[in-house]
Amino acid sequence: MSAARTRVLIVDDSATMRQIIREILSNDPQLEVVGEACDPHQAREAIKSLDPDVITLDVEMPGMNGLDFLERLMRLRPMPVVMVSTLTSRGAETTIRALELGAFDCVAKPRLNDLDSISHLGQMVKLAAASRARPRMAASASPAPVRRPVPAGGPQSNRLIAIGSSTGGVEALITLIGAFPENCPPTVITQHMPALFTKPFSARLDRLCAPKVCEAWHGAPIEQGCVYVAPGGKAHLTVRGKPGALRCHLVETDLVNGHRPSVDVLFHSVAQAVGGRSAGVILTGMGRDGALGLAAMRKEGAITLGQTEETCIVYGMPKAAYEIGAVEKQVPLHNMAAELFAALGDKR
Repeated sequence: MSAARTRVLIVDDSATMRQIIREILSNDPQLEVVGEACDPHQAREAIKSLDPDVITLDVEMPGMNGLDFLERLMRLRPMPVVMVSTLTSRGAETTIRALELGAFDCVAKPRLNDLDSISHLGQMVKLAAASRARPRMAASASPAPVRRPVPAGGPQSNRLIAIGSSTGGVEALITLIGAFPENCPPTVITQHMPALFTKPFSARLDRLCAPKVCEAWHGAPIEQGCVYVAPGGKAHLTVRGKPGALRCHLVETDLVNGHRPSVDVLFHSVAQAVGGRSAGVILTGMGRDGALGLAAMRKEGAITLGQTEETCIVYGMPKAAYEIGAVEKQVPLHNMAAELFAALGDKR
């Protein structure tokens, strides 16, 4: 017998976009579009009657608050939701909040003549369905940042933390960086995101977390108490200099592992610049990006941690790193910050 197809509900106020998404998904033999809705009321009724496996949800719909709908859905009936976004600044800010609330991931609004966007939409819907075994709960009201210092004898400013993440990384990074102290070691992050998304995401992290968080820029001094997020788009984030005098460098080279910025590129640069005076963390995400770079960091004596399968939305990147021996220890997300700082504090 063939495997059951993934049942999809399309929610979008545009009849044209609903038709485009339907045509794209219906061409995949593993997917079945079971219904459409143009507003939250129709969506609620369709969910009750059709019991879809996955919802595609328009990020910006005039006359409705999609975020309120998503928040209630994640609280009352958590299920995989793929956000469909126009790549605009306003759309990016809304999408970041949607990902924080528990949406699986976001894709750009597809075009029938764009093979990449067509393939990505179908792939994301299937990945979202596979994640159903790990339902995501709605985020509670955002807590105020905890302004607490590193305990005496903890990590110093000439240590460096490097983090890589992809699908599911918004929630994971909010959880991890949210547990960082105000004067944490300098930290660099590559999260796979479109160009317009990284600045609002950095601003969101800055509001929620104790350290200062910003989108990295070329030549930015890497300082204690600061977290730098790789800008999406045209360049890879790398680290250059020596411990205590490091700077961010943006390198405009080809895609690596299908990504720019790439986690591997960041990790390799950290291994070269800082070596054993660093820690690498690889979080949820699909694919293998970051595995080889984390292995290079471990070879140089760095602390290397990977997120455990049961706490990942997609156990792809951490699994790939673990399987090649790049991960020194696998840690649940909620324990990651404590484990990281304990390890840094022990490494004199």
